[in-house]
Amino acid sequence: MDFREFQQIQTRRSFLGRCSAGLGSVALWHLLADEGRARAGESPASRERPLDPRHPHFRPKAKNVIFLFMDGGPSHIDLFDPKPEMKKWDGQALPDSMVKDLKLAFIKPTAKVWPSPRRFKPSGQSGIELSEWLPHLASVADDICLIRSMFTDQFNHHPGQLMLNCGSPLVGRPSMGAWVTYGLGSTSKDLPGFVVLRSGGNAPGAGTGNWTNGFLPSSYQGVPLRSSGDAVLYLSDPPGVSRELQRSTLDGLRDLNELSQAESGDVEIASRIAAYELAFRMQLAAPELMDLSKESPATMAMYGIEKSHPNPFAANCLLARRMVERGVRFVQLMHGSWDDHDDLERKLKRNCEATDQATAALLKDLKQRGLLDSTLVVWGGEFGRTPMVQADSPNKKVGFGRDHHPFAFSMWLAGGGIKGGQAIGRTDELGLRVIENQVHVHDLHATILHCLGLDHHRLTYRFAGRDFRLTDVAGDVVRKALA
Repeated sequence: MDFREFQQIQTRRSFLGRCSAGLGSVALWHLLADEGRARAGESPASRERPLDPRHPHFRPKAKNVIFLFMDGGPSHIDLFDPKPEMKKWDGQALPDSMVKDLKLAFIKPTAKVWPSPRRFKPSGQSGIELSEWLPHLASVADDICLIRSMFTDQFNHHPGQLMLNCGSPLVGRPSMGAWVTYGLGSTSKDLPGFVVLRSGGNAPGAGTGNWTNGFLPSSYQGVPLRSSGDAVLYLSDPPGVSRELQRSTLDGLRDLNELSQAESGDVEIASRIAAYELAFRMQLAAPELMDLSKESPATMAMYGIEKSHPNPFAANCLLARRMVERGVRFVQLMHGSWDDHDDLERKLKRNCEATDQATAALLKDLKQRGLLDSTLVVWGGEFGRTPMVQADSPNKKVGFGRDHHPFAFSMWLAGGGIKGGQAIGRTDELGLRVIENQVHVHDLHATILHCLGLDHHRLTYRFAGRDFRLTDVAGDVVRKALA
C-alpha cells in the first residue's frame, strides 16, 4: 500500500470517526451539495477531478462549442439585415414616436438616418441575403441559422459584453464557457476545458469578465492562450529544472494540498491541484497544439494563413478546430473591435476582410472532417448599430459611423443541433426594432445549452443562498433554430 492509498484510508476513518452515525454523513453530504460543493450523483473523487466528463441532462446534438465573439457590436444593417426601405429616410430625423425610448450612447434621437451603402445578395440554395462584404460566409449560407431578431437589455459595451457572455450585466457571474464546462466537464486530458483566443484591437471592455468562472470553482475559468512564445505564460520549465524534478515537486505539493483539503473541505484546493497537474501535461500538449506547420498547404490557404501576411484571427480559427479535435469543450475567439462610431466604411470592411474567409473556412473544415455535426459554432457581438448616423459633419458621409443599438441585431449559429439555411426573425424597415420572433440573449443561451444536452433550468449552482443559472430567471429555447 503506497502513501496516497494509506492517506485516503486515514481520511475516511477520520471523517467517519467525527460522525456520530451514518445518517450524519449523509446529511453533511447534502449540505455540501446545497453549498455548491457537490452535486447529486457526484462522488468525492470526481470533485478532485473537476473537468472529468459528465453526463448531460439528455441526449445532446453538440459536444463542443466555438464561440466567435465579435467585440464592439457589428452593424447588423450593413452585414446581415438588408433594409432597402431606409433610402426613403435618407438624411431625415425619425419622428418622436419611433425614438422616444431608444437607449443611445453618443448620438441624440434627432440624428439623421443613414441608409447602408452595402449591396446584399441571395446566397446558397436557401437564398439568405448577406452583405457583399461577406462573400466567403455566403459560400456556407446553407449551413448557418441567421437570427435577425436578437435584442438585449444593455447598450454600453462593458455590461453588454457581460450580458452576452455571462447572462447578466453584473460583474462576478460565471461566463457561458464556465457554465458549460461545469455542466459537462471536458474530454481533453492535456488541455483546458475552456480556452480563450484573442485577436484584433484592444482588449474587450469587460476584459477577463468575459471568460470568468465567477462564483464557480476556478477550474471552470477560461484559459487565455497566447499566439507567440509559451501558450500560457511561464508554462515552460525554467533553466536547470528537469521534467523529473518538476514531477517530484508537484507530487510533494499535491500531497500537502490533499492534506489541507481533507481538513478544510475547500473545493478550491481541488481546483488548484487539478490546475497544477493540467499545467504539467500542457507542457507537452500545448506546443504540439500551437504548431501549425503540420497542417497541409491547402488547409492553410483555405483559412487565408500566409507567412508573409499573418492573420491572427485566421490562425485562431484553425487552432479552434485543432482544439475541438483534442476534446476541448468550449473555445472562445474574441476579435475586436467592431465599435464603429466613425469611419464605419473603412473599419467594417477591414474587419470583414480579416474574419470572413477564416470564419467560412472553419465551417468547411469542421464539415469535411465530420466535426460540424458535433460542434456548435456561434458568431456575434454584444449588440447592433443604429440606422442613424454618428458624424461630426452632417454634410459629408466620409467617416460616418453608427451608435450602439440593443433593440435589434443579428447573430448566427451553425453545426451541432442547428438547422442551417434559414433566417429567423424580422426587424422593421429601418432595422430599429424587432417585429417578429424576438430572441433575447437568455433565449440564445438556453438554445446553446439545449444543443449540448443541458436543460438551462436544471443547470444551477447554489451561491449566497440562491440557485443561480446562466439564464437567470428567463430564457426559452429557440425551437425554430433546432434541426
